[in-house]
Amino acid sequence: MPRQISPERKSLYRAGQIVAVVGLLTFLSVFVSGALHFGDFSNFESDARSMGLRAVGGMLLMMAGMAMLVVGAAGAAGSGLNLDPEKARGDLEPWARLQGGLTKASLEEMGVDIPKITEALAGKRTETGETFEERLRGLHALYKDGILSEEEYRREKHDLLDQE
Repeated sequence: MPRQISPERKSLYRAGQIVAVVGLLTFLSVFVSGALHFGDFSNFESDARSMGLRAVGGMLLMMAGMAMLVVGAAGAAGSGLNLDPEKARGDLEPWARLQGGLTKASLEEMGVDIPKITEALAGKRTETGETFEERLRGLHALYKDGILSEEEYRREKHDLLDQE
């Protein structure tokens, strides 16, 4: 059963979205104010101070919101804030499970028999004591030495691959 992302992390992600949007709107308000007061220099010092504070504050809010988004999406371990390996595994487990599931689905779609491949890679020995790789290499050596014709080699190789 896949592990679900905690409600706290979901809430942090949503709060990060809100903070980032508020920061963006605050930053963009500087340009709206500048356009509305274009050419009006009657209160220049206070207007410039206000616009500067809104611009810097908006940027800081956007950065804080993005940091909250990262921590909410990947957890503290996934964002690099938590270096405890056990906590990292717990935070990243849903993402790791997703990647493994996608890989398995892709292999199944291609018709790959995963247990058969893992047995072959593990060097499972047959009744004769040879691994699949040893039998395949031996068959190729017989072909290269001229003992088997190309037609015999292809037939035997096909049979060998069908057995696996």
